Amino acid sequence: MKSKLHNSHDSFNEDHARRQRTLIPELIYCENKSIEQIILIAKKLYTQQKFVLGTRCPSKYFSKLKKAFPGINIAQKSHCFRIGKPLIAVSAAKVGIVSAGTTDIAVCEEAAMVLESLGVSVERVYDVGVAGIHRLFAKDDRLKRCGVLIIAAGMEGALPSVVAGLYPQPLIAVPTSIGYGTALSGFTALFAMLTSCAPGVTVVNIDNGVGAAAAAYKIISFRKQ
Repeated sequence: MKSKLHNSHDSFNEDHARRQRTLIPELIYCENKSIEQIILIAKKLYTQQKFVLGTRCPSKYFSKLKKAFPGINIAQKSHCFRIGKPLIAVSAAKVGIVSAGTTDIAVCEEAAMVLESLGVSVERVYDVGVAGIHRLFAKDDRLKRCGVLIIAAGMEGALPSVVAGLYPQPLIAVPTSIGYGTALSGFTALFAMLTSCAPGVTVVNIDNGVGAAAAAYKIISFRKQ
């Protein structure tokens, strides 16, 4: 029998002071939540802060969310949504979001949705992995204009090491669960990034676009100070 807490729609205790403490407002992680729970939480958060950001939301919920929140902004590729306007920018710095391949773009778009919702401009540079490294060099000017770089890669996870050896910006590496058998659903890329010989590579969890975006946001926020 399921517990009363599990069944209750009122078990969510919203944390309105999280942004004041950590710079990052409370987000809704939608995976394994019912649509009723998501709508209830979103309404509570919006009432208090006029801003709601949801991640990892199943596509089947989007139609009901549109009915509940007519002005909702839904990002299909990243399974994210935002209710309310983006927050006011804290910095003019731009974050570069780089994917090794097209299959890494969903994770990149999750990071982009979080950053843009927090008021940060992003520069998307997609499909520039080591299998065709000349494509990365062709984007040199765009990458140099960015204050922080987020690099997402699956397979052997080599791209962050290459970029970290070429550019001086803080770099956040995101291993993705892309690749054949011994890619091990992202663990091979994770281990490669953690053991990078290029100093200064910071690594977040597998497919964690939200974590990469939050780290980038904190970096540019403190740079302003």
